[in-house]
Amino acid sequence: MQRNFILTDVMKTGNHADIEEFVNLHSIDDQNFTMTGEYYTLHSYDLDSFDRRFAVIDVRHENQRLKGNTEIQQELERRCELLRRQGFVFIKATPWESISNIEECEADDIMFPKVNVEHIKWSGGVSWFWFYMYRKHLGKRYNFDHSRKYFDFLYLNKYMRTHRHKLFDCVEPLLDKSLYTNWSKGIKLPTKYELPWAQDYPLRGMDQDIYEKPYNETKYSLVSETNDTNNEVFMTEKIWKPIIAQQIFVVHGNYLYLQKLREMGFKTFSNYFDETYDLERDKQKRIDNIANTCRDLLEKNWQDIYLQTQALRKHNLETFFNIERLSAQINKTLELFLEFADRG
Repeated sequence: MQRNFILTDVMKTGNHADIEEFVNLHSIDDQNFTMTGEYYTLHSYDLDSFDRRFAVIDVRHENQRLKGNTEIQQELERRCELLRRQGFVFIKATPWESISNIEECEADDIMFPKVNVEHIKWSGGVSWFWFYMYRKHLGKRYNFDHSRKYFDFLYLNKYMRTHRHKLFDCVEPLLDKSLYTNWSKGIKLPTKYELPWAQDYPLRGMDQDIYEKPYNETKYSLVSETNDTNNEVFMTEKIWKPIIAQQIFVVHGNYLYLQKLREMGFKTFSNYFDETYDLERDKQKRIDNIANTCRDLLEKNWQDIYLQTQALRKHNLETFFNIERLSAQINKTLELFLEFADRG
């Protein structure tokens, strides 16, 4: 059994408890992890007894509030140098973001703090939001009922990135009988379709909450993910919400997004409607194909599809709450860190 030590937040500017809960869900047979978020308690541990030592630096762009604080910057550099001398390997953590988002933030100089140490980046991938939503919704009881539908699509757009603008322009003619939002155009859901305690939604932190009514009354979720890039698959609460709601979905996301879902143990709807948009590398063609899929869905009998996919949708819900499946993805994240440490 190899022993690993993780200082889960060098400066304690993030939420080290989330990181520790994430790591504790691993199932790697030959690895043990000891963790603390308190830098000043390191003296309590026999650091030489661990096979690997990691230090997590919180570099979320929310830390802009600290930018300009020279004391924090100087203290971070001092701590990192001391940790480096003790054999620590550094992880710059932004698990709420995709690789593409992190690169954009770095290019725009909005990642803070900065420190010149060799490190591995921790992006969200497919495991972080699955973990977060699993923890948030495990044991909750919802009243999802797909027997009556009054609208076609549930199509939610918060921050309007370029790819979302393009898809919206393409599918807007199909949305006459849909529930949808578009912040840039000031379009929000009717109040009765928002969480009763969040009428000024979106309050911070409520994106991951679920309200049954919009899912119960719409036939399909048109999920517009954070990115549409071809170099990664990044999954957020946007896909996990319809899966928890057992709603049929179409996804505008990364290339091979649906394939990745299937690799993780979930099932998609290729036997019931066209999902070949997932195989299209060209971003505009992918959007055009998604629009065609949505157009075709409007011509289908939604009740038949729900009847035919009942077992599939139940399987997805059970897979989402399957701790072994989630743990397998968490393992892959941690194994990247272990491999990085062992490189040098």
